Amino acid sequence: MRIALTLIAALVAIPFAPAMAADERPNILIIFADDMGFSDIGCYGSEIETPNLDSLAENGLRFRQFYNTGRCCPSRASILTGLYSHQAGVGHMTGDYGHPSYQGYLNEECVTIGEALGEAGYQTNAIGKWHVGDRKPQWPLQRGFDRYFGTPSGGGFYFKEAMELRKRFLTLGNERLDPPGDWYITDIFTDYAIEFMEESIDAEKPFFTYLAHICPHWPIQAREEDIAKYEGKFTAGWDEHRRQRLAKQREMGLSLDSWTLSERDSVVSAWDSLSDNEKQEMDRRMAVYAAMIDVMDRNIGRIIEMLKAKGEFENTLILFLSDNGGCHENPMGHTRKATPGAVIGSPESYTAYFKPWANASNTPFRKYKQYTHEGGISSPLVAHWPKGFEARGEFTDQVAHIIDVMPTCLDVAGVDYPSGFDGQKRKPLEGASLVPALRGESFEREPLFWEHEGHRAVRIGDWKLVASHGNDWELYDLSQDRSETRDLSAKYPDRVAEITATYAAWTERCGVLPWPARESAKRLSQP
Repeated sequence: MRIALTLIAALVAIPFAPAMAADERPNILIIFADDMGFSDIGCYGSEIETPNLDSLAENGLRFRQFYNTGRCCPSRASILTGLYSHQAGVGHMTGDYGHPSYQGYLNEECVTIGEALGEAGYQTNAIGKWHVGDRKPQWPLQRGFDRYFGTPSGGGFYFKEAMELRKRFLTLGNERLDPPGDWYITDIFTDYAIEFMEESIDAEKPFFTYLAHICPHWPIQAREEDIAKYEGKFTAGWDEHRRQRLAKQREMGLSLDSWTLSERDSVVSAWDSLSDNEKQEMDRRMAVYAAMIDVMDRNIGRIIEMLKAKGEFENTLILFLSDNGGCHENPMGHTRKATPGAVIGSPESYTAYFKPWANASNTPFRKYKQYTHEGGISSPLVAHWPKGFEARGEFTDQVAHIIDVMPTCLDVAGVDYPSGFDGQKRKPLEGASLVPALRGESFEREPLFWEHEGHRAVRIGDWKLVASHGNDWELYDLSQDRSETRDLSAKYPDRVAEITATYAAWTERCGVLPWPARESAKRLSQP
């Protein structure tokens, strides 16, 4: 099955870029949001103002069924390598558990997108959150990128105060850099992204730019003037905003009939049960979160303006996506270290928008970041490339996964995947090029798999088998029930058994260990 479907994917994803002259090859820009839910931008149903992303969507293509891995580090490993994260060495986060699949940084058995496109003459730029290797030998310049500015060891800050609280740092290339002045991280990431892309354009080289924002990962922090724009706009509460978002998704044609509104999480209170003070506080939290996304979109507008001024906008493939679903976490350990009594959203505060709003972020789906239900792994994907495809405001139902991003970029650049790199054999790509989908075509694909902290899932066609850690498998027909409200596992036990066997074979092939992986690795290492 694997060989046959790989052949199908190869036939429908014939590269079209090689016919172009070298100086006509497209630029490629990936904009990667952090902890942003499926419905958090305007063109996916949000009330948050994102006019620049909305414009890209109106003049490009939106994916209804695009998936990430459900968590930060694994998604970054997959987008950079085209592999499942376990194959690339990042089966969990950045800890080394003494097993090749869980070493906590990109291994030497994968090729990064920076390495592959750099070898083909692209200037490769990385900006923002790296988080697939904390030590300098594992940083971007050592994995094929020409230019880097960002935070190699992870995010969790927007102002200098929070960076110091988290003991994070910024680097330009391989050297630490402490930016002067009163900076906001989303702004300075964009400053460097623009600078690096302008360098490429002025040198008449096509660029690949990977802009990995921290936004809107906790802590929720923004400038007060940006927060003020949204204060008071969420007093209707999360129940009403979930209904409004789904209604907007239906009105714009994003939502299909199978997308019903999942029930509010059982541990989330009804908005009307809150006191007035609680409502005011929760409105403030969501206003800060909205401001962060608003600022990110404003900075995307700056990039669009630069590309237009340089005459490169029409021939730049722009992909916008998120690394996982909306985040339900409470960073209480860090909150305790922040300034007591600090105003929520200020540089001295350190908190989150909490589970109720994360439930709204993932409208209409269930669960959150870390989980493999639809709310945890579903991401917007906006694709814009006027010179490369004709879609202008359409949607695609092509099922796609973050492992597909690298093969798509190689395809549009006319670059073959270097299965042998630096004299070493590398793992073959797991993903498929999405060029057919960009052209308005569809293609069959292999089963897709997920595992994170024991949460697991398989999607084969419209069937999805999914389970949270320690729970039994659930089975859903996503063509009829995208929101996973009707478990069919008891009705179709043979199908459950068949897909379970497929999942077991994948875990064996990709080195997935039973959770907790650290303990499993220890057992395997014992004589």
